[in-house]
Amino acid sequence: MASTPGNQKSTLSGNSQGKKSQHAEEAIFYMNCRAAYLAVLKSSLENIKSKEQLSLVLQQAGRNPSQKTINKYWTSQTSSLNFDDFCAILKKEKPATKNELLEAFGKIDTDKAGYISHDELCKILTTRGDRMTWEEVTSITKQADFNCNGKLDYNKFCELYLSTREQCCKAARARLETDPRLRQQRLGNQTGTVPEGITLPCPRVCSKPAHKLPKGDSRAPSGPSSAQSSKASSSTTVTVAASSSRNTKLIIEPDTMKEWQCAQSRGCFYLEENGEIISHKYRLHLPQRSALCVTIKPFRIPQAQGKPCPWLSVDTALFILKENETQENLQLVSFTELQNKEMFGWRGELGAGVYWLLPFTTGCRLRKGKTQIAGEAKLVWRDEDGELALTKEFRAALLDVFETIDLDGNGLLSLEEYNFFELRTSGEKCDQEAWAVCKENFEMKKNELTRQGFLDLNLMEANDRDGDPWDLWVTLLSLGYNRALEMTEACPFVVEVCAERCRPRMRAIALEAGGAQLSRALCSSVLNAGEPQGLGGSGSVFIHTCRAGSRITSVIENKSENKVIIHVNNEQSKNCLNNRGLTVFAVEVAPKSMMISQHVMALNEQEEWIYSCVHSLVC
Repeated sequence: MASTPGNQKSTLSGNSQGKKSQHAEEAIFYMNCRAAYLAVLKSSLENIKSKEQLSLVLQQAGRNPSQKTINKYWTSQTSSLNFDDFCAILKKEKPATKNELLEAFGKIDTDKAGYISHDELCKILTTRGDRMTWEEVTSITKQADFNCNGKLDYNKFCELYLSTREQCCKAARARLETDPRLRQQRLGNQTGTVPEGITLPCPRVCSKPAHKLPKGDSRAPSGPSSAQSSKASSSTTVTVAASSSRNTKLIIEPDTMKEWQCAQSRGCFYLEENGEIISHKYRLHLPQRSALCVTIKPFRIPQAQGKPCPWLSVDTALFILKENETQENLQLVSFTELQNKEMFGWRGELGAGVYWLLPFTTGCRLRKGKTQIAGEAKLVWRDEDGELALTKEFRAALLDVFETIDLDGNGLLSLEEYNFFELRTSGEKCDQEAWAVCKENFEMKKNELTRQGFLDLNLMEANDRDGDPWDLWVTLLSLGYNRALEMTEACPFVVEVCAERCRPRMRAIALEAGGAQLSRALCSSVLNAGEPQGLGGSGSVFIHTCRAGSRITSVIENKSENKVIIHVNNEQSKNCLNNRGLTVFAVEVAPKSMMISQHVMALNEQEEWIYSCVHSLVC
């Protein structure tokens, strides 16, 4: 039945309200970020220069970071973090809810009495996780609500913790509102309150001639009607036809390659709790100069036939870097920009030497899920004799896991392959002595673990805990599975290198985040792809936009001697999603540097999508 004008009006009104609500949430989030940052630092242009400062600003934002969390963002290569980095961390590190806190205490309070003894709490805080000193524990317990029997009512303690956290956030926001100096530091110099439905001020864009994008895409100026004036701005519009990103001008695997020698390895993208993506990295050795074809694609697990495979829609890419004198000195050679359905590839010629292959995904489609799982799958059961056994569903999931971690695809797990699995699930490696014990207890062939041996190993783990599936779930969740045994937060892939004149040798060497090398490679690939667009006459800030297959990547290059804050507005885009998860955001770029503004993909590839973005120079 056709809808009435009244219904259409109601629908439009609902969509408008939804957008306003989303913008309001983004505005509140951004205000809290700035309030926390300026509670510790003098300006949003000032960088976080130590772990201690990072911990302080996170606490001002209502987070309670562990040392492990701090080390995750402040590594041995980190010298500073800017305001944009801080906002990204806050998006990943969500504050604990009361239910999560109560659940954690509930695991200690096995009797479900609602209390924990003083001694028990002290023992846990001084022996587990980020171990505290007795003095630190005593300072906490003095403020906690212990009853006359020396027990903690942890429900009241959680309320105290949450109220203290909120007071801390409110104090930071109040300081931002009442300090005139800080108010002037707001992006766009907006000293009043943020109007409803507008997250941040955005410039009105004047019409300017647009340059051509690579791949024949069109570019045209665009600006929202709600925009305000700013120092300088530039707009970019790219319209992509439905499913056009799935077409390729060149067949990646022609018949002439049938006689070429190939090396292949599987791998996986894993989504961390904080939203960061880690993956296997590879070292490639070529004994002589040769024509090459390099490809990467999501891996369709044989056991998963007939099941939904959400990871098959995840975008993949591979960056090829040449190793020179040191591993730190890697030079970008190329990346996989050809596309044939879900496969990405590169064809060219490389000289003899050692190369690094860095897998990459934008994070547009591999992201934390929001769908609530109705029920938890059973992992083990007891037979008529009371013996533990793996459920059919869990066995199937484990066989899928086996295929993912069997990097060479030979149906067996070597110690090296098994250790990638161990590092991901437990953070520790299995040494030769422990491997010898595995050999005595589980089925092996040629000193490699079989599928049955892998299943039996997991059954032994269940028996060790008398059927408690806790450790089994820790393993599954770390590998990207949800409680319904669906792989939703990981993307297995396969990398193949075919050479015409020599036998390529390739092996996985790490399982970690892409890091600075991958970031530099990404920026370089975009800068090499096309002509830069100046930011409204600034003369020193440029926007580089490149379409590679199914994604569009934007890079901001700052050639000036000063830091700049760039305001990014995607409100006019249609059928798009980006890796940041925000329609409007700000990016701070250090002097003489460049950084990725965003990656954008189609929300629905079966429909036309329009990337329409306004970059504005704020200061």
